[in-house]
Amino acid sequence: MMHLKSVSLINYKNFSDAVFEFDPKINCLVGRNGVGKTNVLDAIYHLAYGKSYFNPMAVQNIRHGEEFFVIDGDFEMEDRPEQIVCSLKKNQKKILKRNGRIYEKFSDHIGLIPLVIISPADRDLIVEGSENRRRFVDSVISQSDQMYLQQLIQYQKVLQQRNALLKYFALNQVFETDTLEIYNEQLAALGHQIHQKRHHFIENFTPIFNDYYRTISDDSESVQLLYESQLEQNNLLQLLSENISKDRMLQYTSCGIHKDDLIFEIENHPIKKFGSQGQQKSFLIALKLAQFEFIKKQCGKKPILLFDDIFDKLDEHRVAQIISMVNNDEFGQLFISDTHPERTEKVVKQTHQSYKIFNL
Repeated sequence: MMHLKSVSLINYKNFSDAVFEFDPKINCLVGRNGVGKTNVLDAIYHLAYGKSYFNPMAVQNIRHGEEFFVIDGDFEMEDRPEQIVCSLKKNQKKILKRNGRIYEKFSDHIGLIPLVIISPADRDLIVEGSENRRRFVDSVISQSDQMYLQQLIQYQKVLQQRNALLKYFALNQVFETDTLEIYNEQLAALGHQIHQKRHHFIENFTPIFNDYYRTISDDSESVQLLYESQLEQNNLLQLLSENISKDRMLQYTSCGIHKDDLIFEIENHPIKKFGSQGQQKSFLIALKLAQFEFIKKQCGKKPILLFDDIFDKLDEHRVAQIISMVNNDEFGQLFISDTHPERTEKVVKQTHQSYKIFNL
């Protein structure tokens, strides 16, 4: 079984210098708001993804008044040790190292440490724009499909080049079909592959999601996940040529898989408008537990599960229900943060698993 043995933080967010030695099963970070519970979880997330879950501005993760941060994690992977270090110095590129060797491309690291985080910030998946939901889909697929991740990176590159060309046309009042055609063909080829993989993923993912939602909501209503893509109607090459005058006017590419969306529904209505707060929370937890299950199947190992502010989303009965999954050996290592130590301990004790409580 894979687990994180320890993590040491230097100048990371609110920590100047801290070391945590973890239990292979359950770890609870407790303390009042603002002490840094979520920051510890985010540091662990950093080790898996090479970036923060909460703050895309990397430099803002450096402790106030300092010049750099270092996150150093020791893992046990199938009976062999793995050391992952993520560090950043102001005005320099972030560095990610595995066993002392620097990664040239961060994307090569994705999937080594499967990890799922469940957090109050997930609400953005429901209330914010399609970009968040695409990122969710991409992050799940990428955990077990390096090829997909490379195609995605390549697609973004070509998209930027095509957009730059459209701007150049507008600025210089010129138009060259040949150059545009090259980008169109590249985009169409990559877009087709990405679209197929997303489509396939949603087909496999939806039944797992539905099962979890039924369990969490006690089977009270039906939910739907729908994949929405312009490529469902037409191939991308055709779409690009049909929309060329629109693209020239807008100076960016208006169609493609970068416009895809994942529609969340409850009883065939948008959950954003028609779902109660409780229903939305259940929906998000089901989504994340399905992500966990899907990655576990694909990777053949249990992802680390981070549960940020677990009682924000669930009452005590539901928390106990979910934690009991650790007993059934469905989960591997679990990290929980909560503001009430006694509440957490009460639930965790029921599992009869080893656990550690960190009072921050």
